[in-house]
Amino acid sequence: MSGTADHTRRSGRPPRGEPILDRAFKVLGAFARTGESLPLKTLASRAGLPKSTTSRIAAQLIGVGALERLENGEFVVGLQMLEIASLAPRGHGLRAAALPFMQDLHRVTRQHVLLAVRDGREAVLVERLSAHDAVAVKYRVGGRLPLDTTGIGIALLAHATERVREDVLAKAAAPARVRQLMAMTRSEGVCAAAVPNPVDAGPATMSTVAAPILGRGGEALGAVSLVGPDEAGTQMASRIALRTASLAISRALGTAVAGSGKGPGQPPGRGPATA
Repeated sequence: MSGTADHTRRSGRPPRGEPILDRAFKVLGAFARTGESLPLKTLASRAGLPKSTTSRIAAQLIGVGALERLENGEFVVGLQMLEIASLAPRGHGLRAAALPFMQDLHRVTRQHVLLAVRDGREAVLVERLSAHDAVAVKYRVGGRLPLDTTGIGIALLAHATERVREDVLAKAAAPARVRQLMAMTRSEGVCAAAVPNPVDAGPATMSTVAAPILGRGGEALGAVSLVGPDEAGTQMASRIALRTASLAISRALGTAVAGSGKGPGQPPGRGPATA
């Protein structure tokens, strides 16, 4: 270990010369939940920065509207971040095209309907519709999801580059199962599985049906999924509905989907649906 790295580990201070932008994003990345407010001590701890550094960066972020400070002294994400995030084409454009079809699915199923895009080795949730009586989940808009243990992640992974797929599979707990579900996605246009529920108070597993939203070249522009109780979501009707919605969203985005499995009028065969 180098002297600089050893000093960083012992002191908790950022490496000398670390760009201010990197440290600013560490501060912004410390927020984990919608509407969360953090005191300076917690903000510094999560960012992995000294309190003095965090205080100085937070003040700069407040000055540009990226953070706001409450009357009790705690920090929250500022509205400027929402304004900037709304301009992201991979999220906003996809959401605008997908929302009418997601609303149809939501009205029929009364469960969670998710929309996500891939960002590196993770999925980022860009929209979620949920009913009050739906099974509890932790998914939040802007949150990150693993590609190997969520249906929507596997739908995205199935159409990622070979390098991304192999990198994710190398760290997956059940790579054979992930490969099976990816093959199902590519051949049938949907994947259906039981996945772990991250909410302790809910059922141990949930059902998920997910379908990629493909572009002209076969790349995944995003994915849409339905998440519900384990016995509900993997039924044939749900698979056909998700496949139909994904194709309709692709058309709404002005893309042409060809040679990507069975069409919406061809019911997919049953695939693996157990964790």
